[in-house]
Amino acid sequence: MTATSFLSFPTFDIERNGVRIHGRTGGQGAPLLLLHGHPQTHAIWHRVAPALAERFTVVAVDLRGYGDSGRPAADAEHAVYSKREMALDALAAMRHHGFERFGILAHDRGARVAHRLAMDHPEAVERMLLLDIAPTLAMYEQTSEAFAKAYWHWFFLIQPPPLPEALIASDPVRYVRSVMGGRHAGLAPFAPEVLAEYERCAAIAGTAESICEDYRASATIDLVHDRADIAAGLQLKQPLRVLWGEHGAVGKAFDVLALWRERAADVSGRALPCGHYVPEEAPDELLAEALAFFPLLPSSQHAHAGDTP
Repeated sequence: MTATSFLSFPTFDIERNGVRIHGRTGGQGAPLLLLHGHPQTHAIWHRVAPALAERFTVVAVDLRGYGDSGRPAADAEHAVYSKREMALDALAAMRHHGFERFGILAHDRGARVAHRLAMDHPEAVERMLLLDIAPTLAMYEQTSEAFAKAYWHWFFLIQPPPLPEALIASDPVRYVRSVMGGRHAGLAPFAPEVLAEYERCAAIAGTAESICEDYRASATIDLVHDRADIAAGLQLKQPLRVLWGEHGAVGKAFDVLALWRERAADVSGRALPCGHYVPEEAPDELLAEALAFFPLLPSSQHAHAGDTP
């Protein structure tokens, strides 16, 4: 399955509160939202989206600060890059296409956005398949030496500006290749044209600032939101399946299913034979899991095209 088939899907752009949100959509059937991680773009889905589009209407979104979406200026509380704001972006994108209720397949940072979307807007999310994460709060509270070494960028990116931004912006291609190539499989899993797309987007002005703010938000305001959920006794009610790479740091450093069972009522999952970048390292296994998990999605419930939350 080539990247070209997915990258020829029609693109779309919407605006929410002055921030452009870019994405790509295709297929027909029940709606399925695809959310990518760091330091990538919606192109991460190129090996699974064409097959998913045979059964679903797939909507793949670039998170704010990534890809060809907007890069709003930071604020002191990091609220602009909170997962709550990113979740509203994703919800607006789905409503733009007429979908009020949908499934979510999400990786890495996008899976954190999906978590917040399902907590804040439970009526919108039918079920979720999350890739290679444990809950953000648990990962910070239970950080070990092994995890800190593997996920060094979590702690580098949250340092006060302007040092992290300056170092990334000085050579964004090197940053992308260092982060992605430093894991289990190196750069081998990434199609050359897709890696070039990640590098192009990393070099867009403002990207370094945006990705730092994404992580600063996760270490501050996002944890406030997560702790508020716990204090209120809130749990995810949607069926949740979690997959992680057996060669990645998340499954080695955390009891992934146990941690998600503290946050959700209906959790299943397992490790896959890959590292962190599940959609590109284990696309066949992921596709089989997605098709087994999402078959009973109901027909879409429609809003008026162009509605925003």
